[in-house]
Amino acid sequence: MAWRSEEFGESHEGIVGAVLADGSEPKSVYIDVGSGSSMFETREWWAYNGWLGRPKAAGWRASCACGWRGDSHPIDWDRVEDHDLDDLDTSDAYDEWWEHIHAVERRTVPLPEELSELMEQLEERLDALADTAPVAALKAVAMLERMAARVGKEAAYGAQADDVPGEALGTALGLSVDNAQSRLDRYLRAYY
Repeated sequence: MAWRSEEFGESHEGIVGAVLADGSEPKSVYIDVGSGSSMFETREWWAYNGWLGRPKAAGWRASCACGWRGDSHPIDWDRVEDHDLDDLDTSDAYDEWWEHIHAVERRTVPLPEELSELMEQLEERLDALADTAPVAALKAVAMLERMAARVGKEAAYGAQADDVPGEALGTALGLSVDNAQSRLDRYLRAYY
């Protein structure tokens, strides 16, 4: 099961990944989930139990789509009943990945404190409005969407005019270079 933060999405999707005896990561495995032509592809630790020609993991660790890796934790196969990795406690991996997400957040461009507070207040008020007057909340959300498209377009043109390199843009937004460019392009194409 993959983890995602709301802010960084697939750029920092995390899993518990497998580690082989030499310290490397195995290639993805494909698992037949029933009849048909589709196969399930995974790099998650549980698929590497040595069965059906798959590699046998020597350990597990938190892994992020951005390339970050947590500490390796060994698997004691003598204590894993019937090679059933479901019984293995890997909860530390999520905590390690979440620390990585916090580190990513600290590297992003800071928002002015007053703007952060205003955004929090707006969210609280819109949540309350959605409970008491859902149609009014929908109207407010539509206004926000138009404002976001307009301001996003202005900001995207500004970033483009400043010739912000892809790597710097990605770091500032906490996204991969491709996802940051995709966001920039989306705002450049925005209509309002």
